[in-house]
Amino acid sequence: MCNWTIYVWAVNAGYIIESSLGNFLIPLGNVALGFLLLHERLRPLQWTAIALAALGVALLLAGVGHPPWIALSLAATWTTYGFLKKRSSLGPIAGLTAETLTVAPLAAVFLLWRVHTGEGALSHVTPLVKAYVLSAGVITAIPLLLFAYGVRRVRLTTLGLLQYIAPTVQFLVGLLIYREPFDFGRFQCYALIWGGLIVYTADSIWFQRRLIFKTAGMR
Repeated sequence: MCNWTIYVWAVNAGYIIESSLGNFLIPLGNVALGFLLLHERLRPLQWTAIALAALGVALLLAGVGHPPWIALSLAATWTTYGFLKKRSSLGPIAGLTAETLTVAPLAAVFLLWRVHTGEGALSHVTPLVKAYVLSAGVITAIPLLLFAYGVRRVRLTTLGLLQYIAPTVQFLVGLLIYREPFDFGRFQCYALIWGGLIVYTADSIWFQRRLIFKTAGMR
């Protein structure tokens, strides 16, 4: 709920590129969370990847004057969500149902209050827009269900690589279609973060291949 609320607000407020940065940081957030909460040991290249990303965020802070809180909030909330899904004993459908039942009462109270005050959006839009809004729940639920199903069945490397698709598309949309500002200073900061992702991905692929070869050799 927090993740989607921040994301929807950010996109509508003109922060598509910063939103994409949050999704780029998710794989590195997974590594950091594993180290802090699960006491997993990090390989040297993983430390290097985290250091590069942290340096990029620090330079953004110095250049912009405030932390990229949208990106950091998106990364933190989705990383926490993925961690909880990984630890949960519920199946994909049961887990998504439990999440929906938890949030639905809060959403219902908010919507009823907006209608009571005369600020309900659905009473002021066309039927086509109403259809779009009502179908948003289904469109949102499908990828969440597939994520919950796939996170337990694919390798961490594969999951990490696939998670780069969405932020890449978001970044290109913000840069090429909506023409959001992206000066050379920000490019340098993002380059450090992307460098960290490249190091992280290369390390993950190398480690997985070495593990496969080691397992094949034992057989």
